[in-house]
Amino acid sequence: MTDPHLGKHRLEPHWQAHSSLARPAVAAELLDWLLDPTSLTSRLLRTCAGQFRVKPVSQSWQRPMLNEAQALGVRPQEYCFVREVRLLCDEQPVVFARTVIPVRSLTGPRRRLSRLGSKPLGAVLFADPHMKRSGIEIAKLVPSQPLFARATADVSPRPENIWGRRSAFFLGARPLLVSEIFLPGICTQSA
Repeated sequence: MTDPHLGKHRLEPHWQAHSSLARPAVAAELLDWLLDPTSLTSRLLRTCAGQFRVKPVSQSWQRPMLNEAQALGVRPQEYCFVREVRLLCDEQPVVFARTVIPVRSLTGPRRRLSRLGSKPLGAVLFADPHMKRSGIEIAKLVPSQPLFARATADVSPRPENIWGRRSAFFLGARPLLVSEIFLPGICTQSA
């Protein structure tokens, strides 16, 4: 008997610790963005010289991808709050971000995380002095993966592949998972 999630799992990115990444696989300027442990929002604000904005794409209650459920320690059938946004520099999409928040993480003051609209999540996370962050995981995304299609929907011409990173953030020991998919325009930014 085959696992019904196995087929779906093959369509998901393969996230791995950045230390196990083959260095030549990623260009040095992109690797600098992928491994930067600071706030991506802050770095983009510096890079874009004030021309940075968050463009909401979608937010809804849905089942997480299998790899996301595993990373968050939730059951695959458990609904989570999922927010997808594009980060724009001078109106050019440079990052596609996906945040997955389990129900148990949206209690008390953390409920505001489901009502951010066009506010950057990074500003909230990095402003919390008690925030903890897991290690960064890296993945190469390819056209056969639905996440690649969503990330590159506004990108023309479509690249052969793109790279992303993800981390779990903990606010009051409550997790949320943030995936940041870097689009081709990111390497034209410098900061």
